[in-house]
Amino acid sequence: MTFPIAIPLGPWLLPPHVVLEALAYTIGFQLYLRARRRQGDAISDGTRWSVIAAAIAGAAIGSKVLFWFEDPFLTWAHRADILFLMGGKTVVGGLVGGLIGVELTKRVIGETRSTGDLFAVPLAAGMAIGRIGCFMAGLSDQTCGVATSLPWGVDFGDGVRRHPTQLYEAAYLLPLALLLARAARRPHQRGDIFKLFMVGYMTCRLGVDAIKPGVTFAGLTVIQWTAAAVLLYYAPAIVRWSRNGWSAPRDPLLLSRVP
Repeated sequence: MTFPIAIPLGPWLLPPHVVLEALAYTIGFQLYLRARRRQGDAISDGTRWSVIAAAIAGAAIGSKVLFWFEDPFLTWAHRADILFLMGGKTVVGGLVGGLIGVELTKRVIGETRSTGDLFAVPLAAGMAIGRIGCFMAGLSDQTCGVATSLPWGVDFGDGVRRHPTQLYEAAYLLPLALLLARAARRPHQRGDIFKLFMVGYMTCRLGVDAIKPGVTFAGLTVIQWTAAAVLLYYAPAIVRWSRNGWSAPRDPLLLSRVP
């Protein structure tokens, strides 16, 4: 297997990341539309588009900022290199930035209802597809793991067998998407589907990033510290689930509509 693995289309060889990201966006959007048709949406069109715009802007900023902090020494050394500063991004930073952007926007417009449930399954499924693109891109994507002697280690082209951490994430995210879809069909508190997605993915990154190269601070990378902070943010929901299980709230205003 030779990396990067280009995708043939007639006489052209297409970059795998571009093709798989486009596929991820397409499938994710279709899953969102399907979920919206089945579950409905309690918020107005104006609020929805404000939230989506805030999520996109926050994700774009967050993905860059966290990338810069992943290796602050390298970022400082390239502080005048615009191509370097604009060239990288992180999924965790995008999710956190999007979350912050949405919460700030909701506070400004006075929206108190949770708005993320319909995006949970599309995000999980789309990210799984995107990670396959990361795997096919090889070393240039900088998402593979450290060296390993395990039989499924992959040589991405430098003669070193490494953990295919991109495939680990994809293998984790696909079942997570199915779990989220199943949970959405049961009575639940509004907002819990998105919270479950964030808790599930951040837990994944805490483990997977332990076998990825990176600068560590007190034993953890910046991505791991960020994932831990998100889990702490959602600790009240985790405690509630552990005590009450996946149960419907007594207050009908908190109950999400289930088809």
